[in-house]
Amino acid sequence: MDILLVDGYNMIGAWPDLKKLKETDFAAARDLLIEKMEEYQAITGFRVIVVFDAHSAAAGLRREDGRSVEVIFTRQNETADERIEKLAISLKNANTQVHVATSDATEQWAIFGQGALRKSARELYNEVCRMERQITAKLIEECQKKPFGKINFPSKIADIFEKWRREGK
Repeated sequence: MDILLVDGYNMIGAWPDLKKLKETDFAAARDLLIEKMEEYQAITGFRVIVVFDAHSAAAGLRREDGRSVEVIFTRQNETADERIEKLAISLKNANTQVHVATSDATEQWAIFGQGALRKSARELYNEVCRMERQITAKLIEECQKKPFGKINFPSKIADIFEKWRREGK
């Protein structure tokens, strides 16, 4: 099993769309990151845990409100980095590969020591953007295959229906 631990505010500060959104609506930026991580989890099959520092939210809160990803707000006087390090240690086993998404250089070295793999904010952003483009392309392809409001009949049958339609007028 693969697990991705995400330093939430690190991603918000590094991803262009989230960084811009946080200037006007910090909670919306947080929610959008969570939504993007839900899509990431659905596509990759990774278990995703997003960790936020408590200084901007209710301390110690763990949200499970219908979200498919786990969202953790650290305790008071605990940083997201500290919680991520603890999680990396506790989740590590022979059947699990832990990945940590952060651009914090100190945190990257600490998680390497725990045997986790790192993913920078830019790498995760590029991966999420690529997945979104693939989903969009797939949806466009599917929509073009099946025109809305029409049933694709073989041309012989379509000709028969067209003849009936014209005779009815």
